[in-house]
Amino acid sequence: MRAALWLVALFGVAVAVALFAGNNQAVVTIFWPPHRLDVSFNLMVMVLAGFFMLLYGALRAMSALFALPLEARRWRAQQKERAMYGSLMDSLANLLAGRYIRAAKSAQNALVQEKSLGLLTDQTGHATGHSASRSTQLRSLAHLLVAESAQSLQNRALRDQHLQLALQNAAQRHAQEVREGVQLRAARWALEDRDAGAALEWLTQLPQGAARRTLALRMKLRATRQVKQTLLALDTARLLAKHRAFSQAAAQSIVRGLALELLNDAHDPAQLQQAWFSLDESERAMPELVVHAASRLMALHGDVTLARAWLLQVWDHMMEPRSEIGDNLRIKLITVLEAGLDSLDAAWLARIEAAQLSRPRDANLQYLAGMACLNRQLWGKARQLLSQAAMGLQDATLHRNAWRALAVLAEQREDEPAAAQAYKRAAQL
Repeated sequence: MRAALWLVALFGVAVAVALFAGNNQAVVTIFWPPHRLDVSFNLMVMVLAGFFMLLYGALRAMSALFALPLEARRWRAQQKERAMYGSLMDSLANLLAGRYIRAAKSAQNALVQEKSLGLLTDQTGHATGHSASRSTQLRSLAHLLVAESAQSLQNRALRDQHLQLALQNAAQRHAQEVREGVQLRAARWALEDRDAGAALEWLTQLPQGAARRTLALRMKLRATRQVKQTLLALDTARLLAKHRAFSQAAAQSIVRGLALELLNDAHDPAQLQQAWFSLDESERAMPELVVHAASRLMALHGDVTLARAWLLQVWDHMMEPRSEIGDNLRIKLITVLEAGLDSLDAAWLARIEAAQLSRPRDANLQYLAGMACLNRQLWGKARQLLSQAAMGLQDATLHRNAWRALAVLAEQREDEPAAAQAYKRAAQL
């Protein structure tokens, strides 16, 4: 379509020229005393057009001739630029392939090429388009590749040297992204060297936005766990879970593990309560954390009533028909309640009895109810419940305690053979 339009336009121009020049009787007279020259107007137009084209061609030829040195320098700069980027790509390829010495040499070669290119572009007025910002980024990346190769070769002196050079080249405002990358790599190298303090120092130098990225948070989590800053590690794990850096199950497992560490770090009841209330509501609703916190509070001789108040939600959840609480947690809950039977109030005794009556075949509840009766000196009922529980208990510790309690009951009624048999059964577990 475009060619047809050009053809129509060409025919139009030809027709216009034919109409104008065909019947043009104009004459141009040139006076050059004592001469006179009469020339056709059409011829004069053609001569002037030819003279203009000749002059234009001569000027273009002279411009091209005088531009040859500049074009030669520009060509050399382009060749150096291609060689520079080629060296940089070779360095990256060798680094990924595990050829660290070759990677370092290629990156250093790229730095040499960039330096010589900078001299040429200054003379040619940035003829290759290699701007100052690109030059800064390239130098920083090249130094970073050398430092990465040195880290893999355990050459820390060379690594630190090129790390500082990379930071110096990335100090400009337009190289902020490169600087953040260098700082993140430095933090990772510190973690590889098991220097968590240095890693945290590098991470604190990041801008606020970069410090909340998933990569930075992952490294912060590792570093805080290494230096035993459990509360800070827990906060970081919460952020990672919020950013969906882990699966839901993995995030819950990590948070639960850190919360358990935080509770274990408490050395008195006040510290334990402070650690407990520093947890989120969703974390304080986890049955594993509730039972462990109550167990720790009792072990530290804290408020037993408060511990049982924490356990109440887990107890109610365990009594549900389709409870998801596992057997191990059930046994731990019963063990914690057993440890505080001396101060057990009437409300809890009623709960235990009601639970045992609602599930008469549950050996764990039979054991807990039997131990509660034994503590209240209800010998007959305690003997009945513990005898039933001893036949169905799966946990070795509870099974052993049940037989020991039966041995004590047998001694109280002076039944020595039964007591000996009970002690023997306890010793075999």
